[in-house]
Amino acid sequence: MKATCWHGVRDVRVEQVPDPGILNPGDAIVRITSTAICGSDLHLYNGVVPGMMQGDILGHEFMGEIVEIGSSVKRLKVGDRVVVPFPIACGQCFFCEQKLFSVCENSNPNAWLAEKMWGHTTAGIFGYSHLTGGYAGGQAEYARVPFADVGPLVVPKELPDDKVLFLSDVLPTGYMAAEACDIVPGAVVAVWGCGPVGQFAIQSAYLLGAERVIAIDHYPDRLDMARTVSHAETLNFDEVDIVDALRGMTGGRGPDACIDAVGMEAHGTGVGYVYDRVKQAMRLESDRPTALREALLSCRNAGVVSVPGVYGGFSDKIPFGAVMNRALTIRTGQCHVQRYMQPLLERVVNGELDPACIITHHLDLDEAPQAYDMFKHKQDRCIKVVMHPGH
Repeated sequence: MKATCWHGVRDVRVEQVPDPGILNPGDAIVRITSTAICGSDLHLYNGVVPGMMQGDILGHEFMGEIVEIGSSVKRLKVGDRVVVPFPIACGQCFFCEQKLFSVCENSNPNAWLAEKMWGHTTAGIFGYSHLTGGYAGGQAEYARVPFADVGPLVVPKELPDDKVLFLSDVLPTGYMAAEACDIVPGAVVAVWGCGPVGQFAIQSAYLLGAERVIAIDHYPDRLDMARTVSHAETLNFDEVDIVDALRGMTGGRGPDACIDAVGMEAHGTGVGYVYDRVKQAMRLESDRPTALREALLSCRNAGVVSVPGVYGGFSDKIPFGAVMNRALTIRTGQCHVQRYMQPLLERVVNGELDPACIITHHLDLDEAPQAYDMFKHKQDRCIKVVMHPGH
């Protein structure tokens, strides 16, 4: 089959690789119809996430048709049209029983690596480094899905792929980020990053009762989408001091909640940003926490800072004194996607959400190298790329 393979920093190639097969009785094989490039894939593309090996198959946002199932799969059948969540979860461990699927204890075969990096293991993740299991990803023609009775969601035939594909990651991730904010009617929420997760965090904050959402970025196309599609007020961090601007827009108090939908490769201005770029380039710091610092300093006293943005390891100069002294609450984590897929599907069916609104490009899988380059450099007004295997 054809698959998008990682070969080093900014080097991805579409290659012929062996077809996946059933390895365990709980597996299913999915023939992929749509797959997307996620913002967190750019961390792999840029070489800032450890644990990648040449030839690794990328991609964790994908959907398609079940073409084969293992002997113990009961919930799915051949021919089912499914969306596959990016975390791989066993469904039976302590955390899965509490619907904390992204920290499943049993799905990461490289748990020892994750424990060395983070103290405890996380769940396995499709196409996302050997720290999270080294699983082959979904930017391919086919994918093996372990624990198939726990993950994939069967979706209605009448809904096009574009309406349901993002149930695999960015829609639940944005929603969980907003849910973590304890939004009450009248709340003001600030969102750093107007990429796909940021757009869905804005829309979800409104769904959950926010009165105002203020979105922060510096790419004109993303700011325009935040205004016209997601209906946020916007700030360009190249033009204003964000902390001061948010204080002025909220009567001096600050937003009730702040969402960092940027993560480890944040852009910014000033000496702090240069410091982070230099330290990250020299491998003295794994993350650039510009957005996180601003969120912590901007949030009102006793507010919530929600962090769906991906961080890989170690960040410098985090103002933790602000967290403690001003009684801030931090909530974060890879999304427990399986918990949110069905409720969000119902919102899509009811017309409350239109996930297709963020798609700017449809390409063939063969065009993956160009798609990654375009997505990284935000060329041609690119915000979200969906790719389709030709089969």
